[in-house]
Amino acid sequence: MSSARRPVHFNPAAKPWTVPNSTGADLPMKFHQGLPGYNVTPLISLDQVAEECGVGAVYLKDESSRLSLPSFKILGASWGVFRAISREHGIPLDAGLQDAREAVQGRGVTLFAATDGNHGRAVARMGSLLGVAVEIHVPCCMHKDTIDFIESEGATVVKSAGGYEAAIQSALQRSREQPGGILIQDTAFEGYEDIPGWIVEGYSTMLRELDDQIGSRHVDLVITPVGVGSFAQAVVSHFKSASHPTASILTVEPDTAACLWKSLRNEQPVLVETTPTNMAGMDCGAVSSIAWPLLKYGVDASLTVSDHEAHEAVQRLVSLGVEAGPCGASPLAALRRLSESDRTRLGLTRDSTVVLLCTEGARQYEAPRDVSFDDPVALTQALVRIDSSSPTLGSTPGPGETAIALYIKAWLEHRDIESYIVEPTKGRPSVVGVVRGTGGGKSLILNGHIDTVTCQGYDDDPLSGHIADGRLYGRGAADMKAGVAAAMVALINAKASGLRGDVIFMGVADEEDASLGTQQVLDAGWTADAAIVSEPVNVEIISEHLGFVWVEVNIHGAAAHGSRPDLGVDAICKAGHFLVALEKYGHDITHRTHEPGAMAGSVHASLINGGEEPSSYPACCTVTIERRATSTESPYTVLQEIEQILSRVASQVRDFKYNVRVTFSRPSFAIARDDPFLRLVQQHVGEALGHDAVVRGERFWTDCALLAEKGIKALLWGPAGGGLHAKEEWVDVRSVQVVAKTLGDVAREYCA
Repeated sequence: MSSARRPVHFNPAAKPWTVPNSTGADLPMKFHQGLPGYNVTPLISLDQVAEECGVGAVYLKDESSRLSLPSFKILGASWGVFRAISREHGIPLDAGLQDAREAVQGRGVTLFAATDGNHGRAVARMGSLLGVAVEIHVPCCMHKDTIDFIESEGATVVKSAGGYEAAIQSALQRSREQPGGILIQDTAFEGYEDIPGWIVEGYSTMLRELDDQIGSRHVDLVITPVGVGSFAQAVVSHFKSASHPTASILTVEPDTAACLWKSLRNEQPVLVETTPTNMAGMDCGAVSSIAWPLLKYGVDASLTVSDHEAHEAVQRLVSLGVEAGPCGASPLAALRRLSESDRTRLGLTRDSTVVLLCTEGARQYEAPRDVSFDDPVALTQALVRIDSSSPTLGSTPGPGETAIALYIKAWLEHRDIESYIVEPTKGRPSVVGVVRGTGGGKSLILNGHIDTVTCQGYDDDPLSGHIADGRLYGRGAADMKAGVAAAMVALINAKASGLRGDVIFMGVADEEDASLGTQQVLDAGWTADAAIVSEPVNVEIISEHLGFVWVEVNIHGAAAHGSRPDLGVDAICKAGHFLVALEKYGHDITHRTHEPGAMAGSVHASLINGGEEPSSYPACCTVTIERRATSTESPYTVLQEIEQILSRVASQVRDFKYNVRVTFSRPSFAIARDDPFLRLVQQHVGEALGHDAVVRGERFWTDCALLAEKGIKALLWGPAGGGLHAKEEWVDVRSVQVVAKTLGDVAREYCA
């Protein structure tokens, strides 16, 4: 278990707090008992779990099959639908399903709902039983199997452009547009509270069954999953009522959808931007407005778990004969993550009874990755095992950065580090993590790119991350997932240090191609006083590097049949004259007079393309040039020099025609050798290595130039490795540990 993870939030004031006695609980239970297939769901004793967790007994209320559906949600959805129809069509509350079916026939009723899965399927089932149309709105990333299940109930499924909150808004709008439309939503918001309240009432049937099953045994702790909080509202209303023996209530949410945890910590509702989780039914960014007042005062403790922990809990329940999905297994994950001190604060002893509310049955999902690694080497292995090769490079486009960005965000949220996805270009996300300072200190950026070059042509498994002889292998191991991992671990240390200044991690997209990621994160407003980019530079400090300019030259000929030299002009042959001149120009550049130690520019022809078929004269030949440029050279001066070469060739070669343009450029960068930030880094690197740090320039380009362009003091320093962009890539394991520790040391002093 990560020692740096998000802590349990405790609310000692909840222990004696009670809600008024609820009324009318008999009506929903009577209604449910009249539905086809009603049976009491089992309460299962988990003796092995009780022994493992050091308590007297653990019981699991198994909702894996409720009214032939794999979730408790039908309890709330059915009562909510019935109450809505009762209000609209004047049915008495002690009526049954058949009465409701007769009341809606020929009335043009359509039920609408938004869902992450089970609620929508339950509403769809009620529509089928009542013989009315149902339209279910779902998040854009919903699993196809879940959509298929909803459609199998006869509902129309509409995918929203965003997440759960976006689906709610689209369902709400459609219900208002459609004559006879009724929104059946299990979360409340301003102007919409009655139906969510009735849905909460519907959940009481499950809890009343639990009372009968547990008998006279005193319940010490109830663990409930939380999405929007409606079910937790029912749990608090039941177990915190004046007529019920007081039990502590612990809520559990996904790390990446901690709307209740963050609201409780801030003592007011907080809207969070969620990212996909295997606990799909809990992927919610806002607490229901009618649930919040009860949860604020009635929840004794709140925690979050990772997808991997929920997955492990699923497997543990399977071994005990219980088939549950990740949401259903999350209460067990919560119980297992409680430390001894957490259990003590909750009053748990060897005699205590714990109830787990298992809300869903088994379902298909992808096994998640573990985010518990705090060690930079283990974290590097985890990152290497995620294919993040660029979709714009190589003969076979890679998947891009989405998977690795989501992993990093989940890793940050697991540790309660403020995190953001920055994605102006769809499919090319960057991720930002920030440890806020207390104020008054300098701020520091730790930057690293999360994309790699292609995995094609790699000799061994490019995603192995295996370690041998002190080297960690795999595509991106050096370039630059080790540097990224080191920066992430340094962020943990910064959080533990209580610094005055902010420490900002930037895991950026697209550095291997056009550096969209760093540019977009900077454009989004993220900035700092200084920055370290942890590229693999053999633990040497890079204080300057060249920029580059890409130039496209079109040499024009005249198309003609291959048998007509009198009509054709061969653009490819004409381009040859230019290429000879370009080679001489490159030689001249590298031998220009420079100050001692200064780097010279260079030029090479990167791409050439021309012609249509063997039997025709080519009308055009395009040559793409890369010009590495010093700080005194600009895209304008480079373009002038290339145009001068072309002009000279045109004066010497008959029928030589051309046009030329700059297609892309990036600036050079340098930080003064006597800059205090460079001196500080130099000191800490020297102490870590046991000898004076090397400070030098480099020819390749990095995102340092973009940071420096924004007035941020930047430099390059990262681990040792080899095989960058090659058939075998590796990073030195010890250097990864050195970089992680030293980045943390620099942050502690610079931001103190």
